[in-house]
Amino acid sequence: MSGVHIAPPEMQPKDFAFTAENLEKAKAIIAKYPAGRQRSATMPLLDLAQRQHNGWVPMAAIRTIGEMLGVPEIRVLEVASFYTMYNLAPVGKHFVQVCTTTPCWLRGSDKVVEACEKHLGVKCGDTTADGQFTLIEVECLGACVNAPMMQIGDDYYEDLDAESTGKVLDALKRGEKPKVGPQNGRQTSAPLGGPTTLTTFNPPAGNAPVGGDD
Repeated sequence: MSGVHIAPPEMQPKDFAFTAENLEKAKAIIAKYPAGRQRSATMPLLDLAQRQHNGWVPMAAIRTIGEMLGVPEIRVLEVASFYTMYNLAPVGKHFVQVCTTTPCWLRGSDKVVEACEKHLGVKCGDTTADGQFTLIEVECLGACVNAPMMQIGDDYYEDLDAESTGKVLDALKRGEKPKVGPQNGRQTSAPLGGPTTLTTFNPPAGNAPVGGDD
């Protein structure tokens, strides 16, 4: 299930409709799939609805998507409630997802979670009183080589420790845009200490071919 619960009825809008722009995007997404396979568009349509509706998917949007795809509402809800990328209740402006799967855990994700809870003043699954941050733990986000890491919105912050985690969160509190990717100086997924082989390039002498063992 998602890291947050389904919003209660009093928080649910009665209706949902894609904006004109998003409706065209939805039609283009559905058109990618052959006849009879339109339900394959469920996930991208849920993402589109979530982006339109302040970061969460109301039940009205789930009904609308089901109608567009010709599938029962429950089938759409099954998908939306399975993946942590979809939120079924309001979340903060900054949706903080900390990976605590084995690779990240071995590299210190517990310290990242603790730093998040300390700097935000909430526990996992909660939203700050000002509505700016929601914090959850999630399963693998696919950046194991740069563990531990967290995803905030669409951005990955990698190679974290308690100090760098706090700096990222504090920058967001100030309305700044933190540097995404590795937080320890690493270049993408390269070795932390820099290249250890092929560090120089010696052009061949004369007409000798490039490469080989010459």
